[in-house]
Amino acid sequence: MIDMIGAASALSRLSGSGGTDIASAASMAQAAGTAASAMPGGSFADVMQSMGESVVDNLKVAEGQSFAAVRGEAATRDVVDAIMTAEQSLQTAVAIRDKLVTAYLEIARMQI
Repeated sequence: MIDMIGAASALSRLSGSGGTDIASAASMAQAAGTAASAMPGGSFADVMQSMGESVVDNLKVAEGQSFAAVRGEAATRDVVDAIMTAEQSLQTAVAIRDKLVTAYLEIARMQI
């Protein structure tokens, strides 16, 4: 738990003015930790793929919960939780994408 809090504070400092909030930084740290522990010695591409797959899974769960609510088979609380989790995952994915694009552009501007 303490490691996640430390990682969340470090990530929130990196996000700058247009970054993520503490909650999505904590989820990013948790997702990165989960992906890293799932693939010991995995490459950066493997970690990013794993995180992307978890975002897609969260979106699918939220969509399924929404359809179940329309049919009257799911509680409102479950639907809201699933949608909030999916939204947080998507915001985290967008923040990571923005950081990767910024890093790429910075590298592209370097003089050789």
